[in-house]
Formats: sequence, C-alpha cells, structure tokens
Amino acid sequence: GKPCIRGMRITVYDVLDYLASDMSVEEILRDFPDLTHEDIRACLAFAADRERRLMSISSA
Repeated sequence: GKPCIRGMRITVYDVLDYLASDMSVEEILRDFPDLTHEDIRACLAFAADRERRLMSISSA
C-alpha cells in the first residue's frame, strides 16, 4: 500500500501533492487538524530519501 501518516488515511503522496499545488503548510494543517508540522517534515524527508535512493540506483 501507499505510505500513510501515523496510521491516518492521509498518504505521504497526498501531502506532497498539496505542497506541490502551492498549498502552504498552514493551509494543510488547517484543512487536516490531525496533522502536525512534524508530519509534514516527515513527508518531505520521505520524498528526499526516496529521491536519493532512486538517483543512486539510476547512476549505478
């Protein structure tokens, strides 16, 4: 399945899509009061780690 945030139904990809569509962190937190700033940072860290792994695979 898709990676979810702390067992919620909100996926990491949902949060990344909201950020990519120019929603601010404050707007996301207002729309999803169960999310925290740390949850959003964790989504960004997940994306950065995934990108690093994909880049290392493609350069191998």
